[in-house]
Amino acid sequence: MKRTLPRLSALIPYAWLLVFFALPFLLVLRLSLSDSALAIPPYTPRIDWGGGIDGVRAFIDALDFDTYKALVGDSLYFNAYISSLRFALEGTVLALLVGYPMAYGMARCKPGTRSLLLMAVILPFWTSFLIRVYAWVGILKPQGLLNAGLGLLGLPDADLLYTPAAVQIGLVYSYLPFMVLPLYAALEKQDHTLLEAAADLGSPPWKSFWQVTFPLSIPGVIAGCLLCFIPMVGEFVIPDLLGGPGSLMIGRSIWMEFFANRDWPFASAVAIVLLITLVVPIVLYQRQQVKALEAGR
Repeated sequence: MKRTLPRLSALIPYAWLLVFFALPFLLVLRLSLSDSALAIPPYTPRIDWGGGIDGVRAFIDALDFDTYKALVGDSLYFNAYISSLRFALEGTVLALLVGYPMAYGMARCKPGTRSLLLMAVILPFWTSFLIRVYAWVGILKPQGLLNAGLGLLGLPDADLLYTPAAVQIGLVYSYLPFMVLPLYAALEKQDHTLLEAAADLGSPPWKSFWQVTFPLSIPGVIAGCLLCFIPMVGEFVIPDLLGGPGSLMIGRSIWMEFFANRDWPFASAVAIVLLITLVVPIVLYQRQQVKALEAGR
């Protein structure tokens, strides 16, 4: 009994992944191999359970890759993929440039101040994500707080709402905590005696940073970049509210196919391709990390 309980507890995460990831993924994959139809639900084929094995066989034979063929030949979705990757890459780089100094400063503060700053980073999570994005609409709109402040300074108005710049602002603001937290975790646990040793050997502070601090924080940089880049690629709310109807990102395209065009197979195919695009680099990176750990032993 004592041996059985730990084994059963180890199976809980796998059961969670099976129910909330594997099964939904298989459902979406099955939809992507179906055909759109004017019916409820709006796709064919459907399994005829009354037909037994023959019904299941007929269902499998009716599945095809026509939706993927149509997706490959549609330049609109190719451009949406490229636009989403570009927005996510730029947003991740900006979040890194903003988040690294924040995390570095937090890690160098006194423990009491460090706790307050960490709470300030986590505090936005206490508010609804949708409300926070709507707040930026109020800031960036022509009669918003930004232009009011620029007017007080005697500067011209900035027409940012419904532009790519507004989307980038929303992305960086919304996902900045996901960059700061892993960076802070990597920087806070570093051994400060290494910097003292570098200083004793005549290394200037900037050189010690690039040769000691930054290399040791690379795991936090990679974790933060992945935590920001992956959700940014499929973001829907931010481009819809801040980018306007002209914004071209794959999350918005999937929403349009599901709810406006009622083309569930096409939307599922787009989602599957997006998932593969994100999963493959992560798997390759993990394999490289495993090889590096094995080589270090």
